[in-house]
Amino acid sequence: MNLTQEQLAGYIDHTLLKATATSEDIKKLCEEAKGFGFGVVFINPRWIGLAKEQLAGSNIAVGSVVGFPLGADTTTIKVAQAKECIMAGADEIDMVADLAAIIEGGQKYLDKQIRAVVKICHSMRPRVLLKVIIESAALTKEQKIFACQTVDMSGADFVKTSTGMNPAGGATVEDVKLMKEYAPHCKVKAAGGIRTAKQTLEMIEAGAERIGTSASVQIIEQFRAGNLQ
Repeated sequence: MNLTQEQLAGYIDHTLLKATATSEDIKKLCEEAKGFGFGVVFINPRWIGLAKEQLAGSNIAVGSVVGFPLGADTTTIKVAQAKECIMAGADEIDMVADLAAIIEGGQKYLDKQIRAVVKICHSMRPRVLLKVIIESAALTKEQKIFACQTVDMSGADFVKTSTGMNPAGGATVEDVKLMKEYAPHCKVKAAGGIRTAKQTLEMIEAGAERIGTSASVQIIEQFRAGNLQ
């Protein structure tokens, strides 16, 4: 795949979701996004206003998270979180799916919850993108397929591999391919453990339309230097 540095940067959601991140860290993240041309910055909800201020006048979007990182919040809480993030200025929402529902095959509960958050996001003008995180590394193949099919039917914009915080692991090329196959109406975001330019390109070649990573600067510097091993 022949990408320019600018094109590669456009795939990346420049992410900082550590609980210990400070306002200065968020300001630095936004400056990096402007300097390298990343498409989106992803931060915890409390920092949305600050990020919007720092990125004013740029084309860089602000994304935040709902039900992060466990996904175990009730539907009412997830809907309220999404509303609050959007009212604060979030352009995109990454919501962790209810993992118990995925593991148990609770299609009705999972579908109802995702659709409730889709409704909030898609009622906005301009429409807010919703990405649903299924924590793929923690699931069996059958559970992954079930999750992808449910997300696909819900009307969500993306299915996303991982939070990056589950001990089971993060994104794999195989999971990206599976998600493309079983969620054909969704785009795919690969996230979790992606720290090199080589990994990033492999995920994009497998079908990922977005890459979530906190190693964005390192990835672009490796790509610029031709270090793809």
